[in-house]
Amino acid sequence: MKIDHDKIDEAVLALLWLTLHDGCRAWKSFDWDVTDRLYQKGFICDPANKAKSVVLTDEGLQKAEKLFKALFTRGA
Repeated sequence: MKIDHDKIDEAVLALLWLTLHDGCRAWKSFDWDVTDRLYQKGFICDPANKAKSVVLTDEGLQKAEKLFKALFTRGA
């Protein structure tokens, strides 16, 4: 089975939006490889620290909300 890492990254980014607090922080309870890729793509700040949350960049916040709505909401 071939894994589409971009789809996984998008789903995790959308779920980070679900757990937002303090405006741009989200709990970092996801796989390190995924958070590293999201960092490399510029959607989150460097996750390699002692904090239990990550900071989403402005671009990451916008994309996370868009992905969350596309993946996890129903039409009216």
